[in-house]
Amino acid sequence: MSHPATISEQIQTLGYLNIPINPEIDLVVEINALKRKKNAVILAHYYQVKELQEIADYIGDSLGLSQEAAKTEAEIIVFAGVHFMGETAKIINPDKKVIVPDLKAGCSLADSCPPDKFEKFVNAHPDHMVISYINCSAEIKALSDIVCTSSNAVKIINAVPKDCKIIFAPDYNLGKYLQKETKRDMVLWNGACMVHEAFSIDKILELHKRHPEAAFIAHPESESHILDIADFIGSTTALINYVKGDTRKEFIIATEAGILHQMRIESPDKKLIAAPSVEDNSCACSECGYMKLNTLEKLYLCMVHEQPEIKVGKDLQKRALLPIQRMLDISAGNQ
Repeated sequence: MSHPATISEQIQTLGYLNIPINPEIDLVVEINALKRKKNAVILAHYYQVKELQEIADYIGDSLGLSQEAAKTEAEIIVFAGVHFMGETAKIINPDKKVIVPDLKAGCSLADSCPPDKFEKFVNAHPDHMVISYINCSAEIKALSDIVCTSSNAVKIINAVPKDCKIIFAPDYNLGKYLQKETKRDMVLWNGACMVHEAFSIDKILELHKRHPEAAFIAHPESESHILDIADFIGSTTALINYVKGDTRKEFIIATEAGILHQMRIESPDKKLIAAPSVEDNSCACSECGYMKLNTLEKLYLCMVHEQPEIKVGKDLQKRALLPIQRMLDISAGNQ
């Protein structure tokens, strides 16, 4: 039986990424032409650089992107995000080609949950239902009963009978938040997103002193002491909608800084401030280095060569699809 190449094996074949691009071509024009020629759709996460958000056919959070992938009629799905997102699109669309700008665009949260260790963890709790946050590998999804996103996690958990024990993975911080919201005592896997664990409580409090009228809003992957001081907690889409609908004019936002681009488009009259990170970096905000690996140049090259392509074995695809489909079915009531 043949198996799909590993990520590292595929990366070694991508020598074309080093081919210089003619500086005189208009990448936006060329990408749009390639999209029409190849019947492709470009999906991008809110955390992508603004150039990729602006050229995408659909920008969204993990739930929205999954729903869009499920209904697309395009022959090629170009996913500007991180690896597990492209993988999810391939699981939902096994007969479509799914390509990404950079295979190295991974996820610290997904990496924090190795499949072999998680399988042992699940086997140690045989009477538990497994709910996994979508920010995980296909192997983790295949070991799960239902997948969720930060947008629908409360609804997913509440749909599980009260007498059913639950394992929640891989994000411990999100799990703690969901325990509080749903009043369910879940067994939590100890994984985390390095971006959402990088916020500095001291810097946030100091920043709020300088902007006392600002609302502080946060993504639920953040640590508990950050969430405890938040005026609002929600998914990326919920944060965008909150800023748009709230009467206040200033907001301090604790999630990946790429979200500010769409927020500025939808709320041009609001002052938006990225919550400071513990790192002493150039923007003093929290950015995902994996998300920022994707560029307009790499998007162009991947569409020209239709590589790198996301591969998922048939058996794994079938096992991982069921918990995703359960999520999509439960979430359909939100539409």
